Amino acid sequence: MAQDSCSTLEPYALRVMGDSMEPEFADGCVVIVDPGYVPRDGSYVIVEFAGDVFFRQLVFDGERRFLKPLNPKYGSFELTPPYTIRGGVVQRAGRRRSQRKHYD
Repeated sequence: MAQDSCSTLEPYALRVMGDSMEPEFADGCVVIVDPGYVPRDGSYVIVEFAGDVFFRQLVFDGERRFLKPLNPKYGSFELTPPYTIRGGVVQRAGRRRSQRKHYD
């Protein structure tokens, strides 16, 4: 992630690339990420893991954590240290109000 004049705790926008989170998040849609978000089971998160950055649903299974795509074409995988959660998705942006959606 490039550093600029924004605080690292300020929300930022990302464009979704690929279809791994469809149908909820289509390829090319814009999501708003809150770096201060405290993730919980079922949260949509941005995670740095194994040299890549992923946008997935975080799933808890006891003490274990998994990253799950919404598109069944892709598989879930266990999230093992080291990893960094860069924030939680709090909104899906859209050109029309009906396309916008907020997430807890």
